[in-house]
Amino acid sequence: MALTMEDVRKVALLARLRLSDDELAVMQQQLSSILGYVDMLQEVDVTGVPTTAQVTDVVNIVRPDEVRPSLPVEAALENAPDQAEGYFRVKPVFE
Repeated sequence: MALTMEDVRKVALLARLRLSDDELAVMQQQLSSILGYVDMLQEVDVTGVPTTAQVTDVVNIVRPDEVRPSLPVEAALENAPDQAEGYFRVKPVFE
């Protein structure tokens, strides 16, 4: 499928790209080539191939939740550069 120069200009506009005429010409050739490959894929017979969103098995590698004691406040604040009343003290974001 060959794109027109106007098609390429519209795509560049939508992508908010400022392209020179030379860059537009290169982009026209490259995008047309990509769409040609997509057209070739349309010709592949996929009868009987189930629709899938994931081609490999999804494995959950997250450990199960377990109740455990939390870090003591003193240990958490041990290396804090600034603390007050058992909390981390940080500079205000908005003043």
